[in-house]
Amino acid sequence: MEIQKQNNLELIPQSQQNWQNREEWFFNREHTDTYEQWYEGRYKRAEIWQKKVMEQLVCADQRVKELLEFGCGTTRFTRWWQDIGIQASGGDISPLMLSQAVNLFDGDLVMADSHYMPFKDHAFDALAFITTFEYYRNPVKVIQEAARVGKYGIAMGMMNRNSPKVIRRRVQEAFGKNPFYVTATFYTPKMLTEIIHEALKGREYTIRWSCTGLPKWFPVQQWSVPFGDFFGLYVQFNDV
Repeated sequence: MEIQKQNNLELIPQSQQNWQNREEWFFNREHTDTYEQWYEGRYKRAEIWQKKVMEQLVCADQRVKELLEFGCGTTRFTRWWQDIGIQASGGDISPLMLSQAVNLFDGDLVMADSHYMPFKDHAFDALAFITTFEYYRNPVKVIQEAARVGKYGIAMGMMNRNSPKVIRRRVQEAFGKNPFYVTATFYTPKMLTEIIHEALKGREYTIRWSCTGLPKWFPVQQWSVPFGDFFGLYVQFNDV
């Protein structure tokens, strides 16, 4: 199911555009073609701190040498994992995102639904979701799939519900100015932890998390308080 490099993909069928029975921004070329530009502009500083948080959480589990990042998009984060010594592959449901990814990323890519990952049990050391888990209608199913495919852990980078930016985004949406979070469900570390407990009943694991995305003027930029625009969370399996 590896995707061969190409410059363009055919138009997406309407049935796929309404994946999960709703329209999603990542099936709209107007939005996907400018995705990388967001990180090169006003969100560059945020990206730096997000990566710091994810590196601390994942690298603390020294068993993780390779991972699969699902919802990899244009592979903005997928390309970065090797910088911290982890070999990464990517998966995404959007051919528009992947049409860019194949020209930016040298690793393996697959087009698939995260609810039904086309991999054998324990195919990777870990699974990663970076600002994509918010779009899944059945988060319990996705976590269970991630736990099946990822042997040692699951890494999640999330837009935090405990942030004043959530209010700003919802106001923007009301005026048709921000299409990226219309279908997103924002979680707090506590909310996500409760879902993880539901999905992983019977498993032995440890959860670690840390928040960032704080104002530039704030005395700290990362902390263990559940407030900030972004939080990273890692589920480490202890029964393997």
